[in-house]
Amino acid sequence: MAYNYTTYRAALAELMVTTTAEADFVAILPSIIDYAEQRCYRELDLLNTVVRDSTGVLSASNRNFTLPTSLGTFIVVNGINVVTPAGTAPDAGTRKPLVPTTRDYLDLAWPSATGATVPSLYAMITQSTIVVGPWPDAAYVVEVIGTQRPTPLSASNTSTFLTANLPDLFMAASMVFASGFMRNFGSQADDPKMAQSWETQYKTLFASANIEEMRKKYQSAGWSSQSPAPLASPRT
Repeated sequence: MAYNYTTYRAALAELMVTTTAEADFVAILPSIIDYAEQRCYRELDLLNTVVRDSTGVLSASNRNFTLPTSLGTFIVVNGINVVTPAGTAPDAGTRKPLVPTTRDYLDLAWPSATGATVPSLYAMITQSTIVVGPWPDAAYVVEVIGTQRPTPLSASNTSTFLTANLPDLFMAASMVFASGFMRNFGSQADDPKMAQSWETQYKTLFASANIEEMRKKYQSAGWSSQSPAPLASPRT
C-alpha cells in the first residue's frame, strides 16, 4: 500500500507504539524521514532521481563552469553536453557529449585560452564546479545530466517516489533509525536486537528493489530488463 505523509506518520507511530501527537515523536520525525530517504536514495541509485538541467552557459575564454542549480543540487554528474551552435537550446541545436578526464590532463593539454574552440572534455573540480578543455570560444549552452535529491516528504510535500513505489523499504529504513531513538531492542525479535532486526528486513527488501531498479536501467542479467534467472547460466 502506498503511503502519503499522513498515513506514513500514522503507521510509523503505531510501529513505535506512540501517537502522532506525542512531543518526542513530532520532534524526531523529520530526522527519521531524512535518514530513511538519504539511505534509500544513496544505496538504490534510483532512475527517478536523474534530471537534466540546461540552464547553464559557458563563458568565452573561461574554462570554469558552475553546475546549474535551477532544478536542485547535483549529487552525481552522469554526463555533460555542450550544445552547438553557441547560444542554442539543446533540442534546437546539436549536443556534443563531453568526455570526463582529469584536471591534470586539461592543465597540460590546454594551459591557456590559446586555440579556444568547442570543448570536448571536462574534469570535476568540486562537488559543484568543473573545468572544460579546450577553453570555449563562445557562450555555449551546457546540458548537465545527473542525480539530485528529490524534495523530502513533509506536511507540504505529501508524497514522494519512495512512499508511492517503495513504501515497505522506506518504512523499514525509518524503523532502523526509530529503533535507536526508542532504545527498545526487543519487541520485534524477542531478543535485544530490534534495530538489527529492522536492518535485516531493510536489506531483504533492498535486494529485490535494487534488482527492479537495475531492470529499469537495462543493467540486469545480460544488460537486459529481465529478472535474473536463477536456474539459467551461460555455457562455458
